[in-house]
Amino acid sequence: MKPRPSSRPSPCTILFGVTSDQTLLVLRERILTLRDAGFAVTVIASPGVHLDRLAAEPQVAIHPIPIRRGIAPVADLAAFLRIFAVLARLRPSIVDFSTPKAALLGLLAARLLRIPARIHTLRGLRLESASSLQRRLLLAAERLTAACAHFVLCNSPSLLDAAVALAIAPRSKMHILAHGSSNGVDLERFHPDHSASRNHALRTQLSIPADAPVLGFVGRLTRHKGILELLDAFDRISAELPQTWLLLVGWIDHSEDRLDASLIARIHRHPQIVLTGFVHDVAGYYRAMNVFVLPTHREGFSNSALEAAATALPIVTTRATGARDAVHDGHTGLLVPVEDSAALAAALLQLLRDPALCHRLGAAARARAAENFSRKQVMDATLGFFQQVARQHGLGLSQVHPFSKD
Repeated sequence: MKPRPSSRPSPCTILFGVTSDQTLLVLRERILTLRDAGFAVTVIASPGVHLDRLAAEPQVAIHPIPIRRGIAPVADLAAFLRIFAVLARLRPSIVDFSTPKAALLGLLAARLLRIPARIHTLRGLRLESASSLQRRLLLAAERLTAACAHFVLCNSPSLLDAAVALAIAPRSKMHILAHGSSNGVDLERFHPDHSASRNHALRTQLSIPADAPVLGFVGRLTRHKGILELLDAFDRISAELPQTWLLLVGWIDHSEDRLDASLIARIHRHPQIVLTGFVHDVAGYYRAMNVFVLPTHREGFSNSALEAAATALPIVTTRATGARDAVHDGHTGLLVPVEDSAALAAALLQLLRDPALCHRLGAAARARAAENFSRKQVMDATLGFFQQVARQHGLGLSQVHPFSKD
């Protein structure tokens, strides 16, 4: 006896694709929000622990496909053919590819297969820190990627402005969700906690004196994050305020943008620099800091800056694309020029010497994060956008059934 066909229509299917599984750290909430709203979700990424973790989520399908970050013609062709095969078999209603390599390969395959709705989430412009020839190649790749997409989602206003100035896509294709950020910030998890016992315990664990001023950085340690300028600035600060410590919460990323061996050696041999390695839950580490610093050369929209703001920390970052959106200069933190270690040191010294200013900027940072970048606000905007895309492409919401986790 043949099974009776279900009267319930198939759900609208979304396929997400990224190059490195590390990107899933900031994509996870988007995936689960859409899953919970009833979209059928599939994820393509290079194999890794973050993809494995996502695989444990109900109603989320994964397809591990090795994708190189750098130019690798043979490996790139193999990745393209595997992505093409997955898309041809699944025929998703919507695709959302981000990060340069996955976006180029994935959206080209989706365009050839005429996937109904194609989205490129632009998380930053790698070309901004590239050499002249590489910059031209990356710009051509960005334009081709955008040409294959119906929509280009930009993570921040300054990123959208930069993309328009570079003619990556027509302005009509580009969108920002809420005030920016692909993830928002969890205000309950990231919050100021002035409990002396908790902060003292973490500092003791890290061998940092309880009363020492601490500068903090969170993220991958690569050249474009401004680690060289940070180390040079810290040397200047140490000469004037020798009790200051530098807390680096993150890991040394051995990608094509990796740090020189001499910089890594400087970090390891400095007695007042603590490098934690990868930390799964970073919330408590922000509360062990006095000032947050992000001397980046380029961003899409920094998640770590939002987390620091929610923790009521004053922020010092650069005027780089995607970084300046995270700070209201002089109100929630200070902005300095890109690759200027002297200006970076001066801004950090100003805050370290003025606890009242730190408190005022930190309180304003928390208020701004709550007003514009809460997780709920960003996820509501995200869900609304994808529901609108489904409607516009005839993928009616009658095909979307909320997923119950009970």
